[in-house]
Amino acid sequence: MTTTTAPATVALALRRLYVVRFGFALIWAVVLFLTASSIGPVSATLLVIYPLFDVGAAVVDARSSRASRSAPGLYVNIAISTIAAVGLAFAVTSGIPAVLRMWGTWAVVAGLVQLIVALRRRDLGGQWAMIASGATSTLAGTSFLLQAATPHASLSNLAGYALLGGIFFLVSALRLGRNAGRSTGGNI
Repeated sequence: MTTTTAPATVALALRRLYVVRFGFALIWAVVLFLTASSIGPVSATLLVIYPLFDVGAAVVDARSSRASRSAPGLYVNIAISTIAAVGLAFAVTSGIPAVLRMWGTWAVVAGLVQLIVALRRRDLGGQWAMIASGATSTLAGTSFLLQAATPHASLSNLAGYALLGGIFFLVSALRLGRNAGRSTGGNI
């Protein structure tokens, strides 16, 4: 029986978490896309649930990464995503432009945090997708802020954003799985 090293254990935990995040993002994006024409009960609920799911995922991540340099960034992400969920709960009552402004602000700040956390985790492997995701989130957030000022603001771009983020999580999970398998002699 092979013993797992601490980095391999963290990589395995992240792999599982990233697969769950991909599945959530896929389902969330499809349902939001189907309801994106206006803010109704379903889309409003989805908009608030997404950052709350991010909080839960960051809590799980922080527990598995307690001893690593990435934990402080995860705690910052928990705070940012909690604030975003509260802000979105209010923004959904003010219309799509308010939602895009709140979501855009959250995407920029959370993207920067994700970028920093991923850079600190480079030694685990599989983090290039998370680095790309953080950078993409920052750029997408800026585009949501700009889109909020247009007369044809839409929630459908948020579905695409979540789907792309989910794909980044899946790619990272696959890479982490390969790296964890090498570290443990194939006992994943």
